[in-house]
Amino acid sequence: AARGARVALAESGALGGTCVNVGCIPKKLYSYAAGYAESFEEAEGYGWHLPSAPQFDWQHLKAQRAKEIDRLNGVYLNLLNGPGVQVLRGHARFAEGDAHAIEVNGERHTARHVIVATGGRPFVPDFPGRDLAVVSDAMFDLDPFPQRLVVVGGGYIACEFASIFKGLGAQVTQLLRRAHVLTGFDEDLRHFIADEMGKNGIDIRCNVQVSSIRRTDNELTVVLDRGQELRADAVLFATGRIPNTEGLGLAEAGIELDERGAIRIDEGYRTSQPGVYALGDVSTRLQLTPVALAEAMVVVDELFPDPRRKGGSPRQPPDYDFVPTAVFTHPNIATCGYTEAQARKRFGDGQITVYATEFKSLRHTLSGRSERTFMKLLVDDATDRVVGLHMVGAEAGEIVQGFAVAMQAGATKAHFDRTIGIHPTSAEEFVTMREPSVG
Repeated sequence: AARGARVALAESGALGGTCVNVGCIPKKLYSYAAGYAESFEEAEGYGWHLPSAPQFDWQHLKAQRAKEIDRLNGVYLNLLNGPGVQVLRGHARFAEGDAHAIEVNGERHTARHVIVATGGRPFVPDFPGRDLAVVSDAMFDLDPFPQRLVVVGGGYIACEFASIFKGLGAQVTQLLRRAHVLTGFDEDLRHFIADEMGKNGIDIRCNVQVSSIRRTDNELTVVLDRGQELRADAVLFATGRIPNTEGLGLAEAGIELDERGAIRIDEGYRTSQPGVYALGDVSTRLQLTPVALAEAMVVVDELFPDPRRKGGSPRQPPDYDFVPTAVFTHPNIATCGYTEAQARKRFGDGQITVYATEFKSLRHTLSGRSERTFMKLLVDDATDRVVGLHMVGAEAGEIVQGFAVAMQAGATKAHFDRTIGIHPTSAEEFVTMREPSVG
């Protein structure tokens, strides 16, 4: 719309999508809240004596979060109103047989270009008592606060909520059907964060599955495939997300889906119908808000070029191999580039040099906490380029974001070695690792 196009946006929910309403933003706020418990515990080591035990008010946190999300919804509405976007409140679907006609609340709208960006939703498998479980969307408004929480899943959403609710005071049991958390992340990082979460009191149980859930009086009974039973006040299923492609009339409009149920696209985010594009979680292989934003800007620049863009060259799609991401467990995780297994497969098993370190940060020399920090670099020997960077530790996301810029620019290990570290920080360890890891 800011480029002069006439634009309509159809939305049946709150503006901002998953990230703003039931994803990244409220999750990070709750992660901050959980972090205060750690800070209170650490303070005594630095000479602060609290007059009484801190008391946590779940209802107050929920109210404060709701107020902030409501403010952000208003910000998004203003961003749309400013350039004149017509907001259509309702569920949109393609008119049968026409990929350029959209129906919203019984009204028909036509457009030369159509973008589908309907995101994804949590997936819960079918089993007895499925309706007694909750998904991540519901975690921010649970009532009452669950003193005993069972988290099913080992991905980043499961690990984040396990860490958050443990920090807020719940007894947390995390159930994994695999032998490890965070499939797809670096193996050393996975083992390290599992140990840290265990030290924080999260009961992680691997290679188990839920057979059923039943309500007994005022509690839930979770029955595992081996016959064991767990008592809980709430059971979170964080077992993956699937694209929001149902009810859109895609098949009738001739828009193809892939084997995952996502919209099939080419390298320019074009669907099987000319003039129809798909962006974000509904189509991409990386379900991350910043990736969706980057993809959107590629399409916007293609359809409505920005005359102010220097050089006039089209915006390139994001480099999916070097997308930085963070997991807001306690401690945090952040990563950019290849895992060690991926790097060895991509560049050759004997062509990767690994640098790794773990240590107790300066903060915890007095705090009394046993938390440790882990860092790892992967270097392609043929080019000396740093192709993988991984961290578990405080403020990992803030630290790795800057290194991601360097990696995107092709930084080598020699560049890292020539960079002066900021002392004393944890981040300086990334530029002071000199000796390759052994074994």
